Amino acid sequence: MDRAAALAALNRRLLEAYSRRTAEALRAALPGLLHPVLERLEPFLALNVAKEVKKDALIVRQAGERETQRLLAAMREVDREFLRDVARFPLEIVIPYARIEPVRARRIAIGLRLAETILAAWRDGQRLRQAFGPGELERALREWLELYAEETQTLTHSVRLPSLLEPLRERFARKLFDVMREVAAALARETARGVHRRRTKAGAP
Repeated sequence: MDRAAALAALNRRLLEAYSRRTAEALRAALPGLLHPVLERLEPFLALNVAKEVKKDALIVRQAGERETQRLLAAMREVDREFLRDVARFPLEIVIPYARIEPVRARRIAIGLRLAETILAAWRDGQRLRQAFGPGELERALREWLELYAEETQTLTHSVRLPSLLEPLRERFARKLFDVMREVAAALARETARGVHRRRTKAGAP
């Protein structure tokens, strides 16, 4: 069994759920004035989650090596692929690495710690309740998702929109961040509780 591939697949499902819930909550929460901004940025947000899935797969594969600088370099290559994909839309993005990479470094540290703990538990036949202390998994997942929200907000600031929509971008970015944080808290809580239910009812790791 390729445990790293299995963990990367679980991560992809979690991020896709995060993106889907964020989009649903954002559309419901935004005033009509900001809907044109959302329509312009929806393709960017969809590609952005695909980008993060690729980056997190890199983290899972590197678990145990702690090579943050190498991971940051590899993530820049994923960014270049992302920018090529975005180029087909009427959007222009300049990634502000000076602001983003400190956030990425923190997210890498959390991702490595989570991946190492989960993979070690699976390898040793250990249940996750033995690998994580009370509330530890929920806290780690929440912080990890909130850092993704922080990076997404920074990227949203870097998207150049048509001049008529530019004044609305700041309001949209603030609302996006607030919604992503709310969804992150709920999803981290539900995921941690789901792990607990599976291990108590089914005894699954």
